[in-house]
Amino acid sequence: MLISMPHNGQAIASEIANTMTETAKQVPDTDWYMDKLYDFALELGISIIKPKYSRYVIDLNRDISGVNLYPGANSTELCPTTAFDNSPLYLPQQTPSEAEISRRIEQYWQPYHQAIATTLAEMKQEFGKVVLLDAHSILSHVPRFFEGQLPDFNFGNADGKSCSDDLIEKIQQLDLSPYTSVVNGRFKGGYITRAYGDPANNIHAIQLELSQHTYMDEPSDHYNEEKATQVKLKLASFVKCLANFAK
Repeated sequence: MLISMPHNGQAIASEIANTMTETAKQVPDTDWYMDKLYDFALELGISIIKPKYSRYVIDLNRDISGVNLYPGANSTELCPTTAFDNSPLYLPQQTPSEAEISRRIEQYWQPYHQAIATTLAEMKQEFGKVVLLDAHSILSHVPRFFEGQLPDFNFGNADGKSCSDDLIEKIQQLDLSPYTSVVNGRFKGGYITRAYGDPANNIHAIQLELSQHTYMDEPSDHYNEEKATQVKLKLASFVKCLANFAK
């Protein structure tokens, strides 16, 4: 089993940061504390891949062709130019050029995806069956992307294409109370889930978008230890379900 955390990074190289607004440099749309929330997975022998650099540099969960994964819905770009609140990320006349986007694809996007592809291939060869979890989190209220409050656990498997129905059934049987959950709601899985999930070939991919109010003091980036301890019990149950399925 492999857990990917594509929006966990916070670093921005100086040559890029120099073109950005002060707000952008604070990387407010980070999937905060993913590595801390899933630290128990390492003890289970599960592999984790996470980037150093922020999604503001390049979004590792977007298609480099620029295709919108949610046609008709508002979405940020491969190299985002606005934050989730629609504020600009770049200083005037400083948005990345096509050449700069190509450079970032080569320097940041390709190595991450090569690592995922190589790891999954090695696991598949050794074990015959692999589960990939793409782990995310987001504010519970982001009017740009969805109305009202997001459910706590948002599972996505590309409307049934990226993992088997059997795995989804096992997930739906989990007791996640008192948290709310949905499958293929607003978030159906991003590029990583859709690109690598191949259930017919025994590679099962699923995305979890976790509402940040379950472990943080929204809207700040403060980690709430009491909240996190409680939700980690449910996260551990979920991850063990995936690991058992992988066996």
